[in-house]
Amino acid sequence: MTEKIEKSDAEWRAELTPEQYRVLRRQGTEPAFTGAYWSTKDAGRYLCAGCGAELFASAHKFDSGTGWPSFWQPSADGAVETDTDTSHGMRRTEVHCARCGSHLGHVFPDGPRPTGERYCINSVSLTFEPED
Repeated sequence: MTEKIEKSDAEWRAELTPEQYRVLRRQGTEPAFTGAYWSTKDAGRYLCAGCGAELFASAHKFDSGTGWPSFWQPSADGAVETDTDTSHGMRRTEVHCARCGSHLGHVFPDGPRPTGERYCINSVSLTFEPED
């Protein structure tokens, strides 16, 4: 079980950049092909920009052609959680950090094998820790 982190809205605003706050705490989306990690191919780990929890591994990253970092699975069971998102007249599956609840992006059933999933994640929701 992941230990949950809870902070007030004021604490999140003080700790995050305005763009991080908009995406992580207000379920925003960065424009496609603009984020820092959509084309990154370096080996390493992707951490939550809100709390530093490990979320995804570069070994699970693939080029989906969408303009956002895409992964076929999280780095570990329980690293992320999902909810139904019915905003914008669509029904999608929202992905958020299991530890702090920050919005990461969405998961779709059109990814590669072996999972068939595409975790489409905002770069601003992540920090990257390269392998040594």
